[in-house]
Amino acid sequence: MKRLLQETCKQVSKSTEKCLSDKAFVNLQKRYRNILTRAENELPVIPPKSSGKRGKLAKSDAHNLWERLKIHETAVLLFAKDPHVSFTNNRAERDLRISKVKQKVSGCFRASEYAHANCRISSYLQSMANKGYNPLIAIHIAWAGEAYKVWGE
Repeated sequence: MKRLLQETCKQVSKSTEKCLSDKAFVNLQKRYRNILTRAENELPVIPPKSSGKRGKLAKSDAHNLWERLKIHETAVLLFAKDPHVSFTNNRAERDLRISKVKQKVSGCFRASEYAHANCRISSYLQSMANKGYNPLIAIHIAWAGEAYKVWGE
């Protein structure tokens, strides 16, 4: 499965449209489902629930992963169909990391308005960085009230 997804990621990144054609996507789905079918046969057997015990039956990590891959097939393969969906969630994790570090260092944000302000400032700085601006220059632009000129470009 890992090899299939990595090969597909390379194939998608090399294509000009940044997504697979309909025929290639159908082929990908067939291969994906074939791997899941073969994996189902190799899953460890879930022992029967002993009488008198309450709660959910513990499944192995392999079984849980197989179940998630089967249930969320469309979400797993969405990167191959939609060019706006990235293969990994690294960008989102990096964007959240700064806020989480700030929250851990200071303990918490004193009020929700400060948390919103922190998110707004970091979002602005990230957007400006994506446009190629240095953070100090971006802050200077914001203080000078000239940010509308940058967004109008």
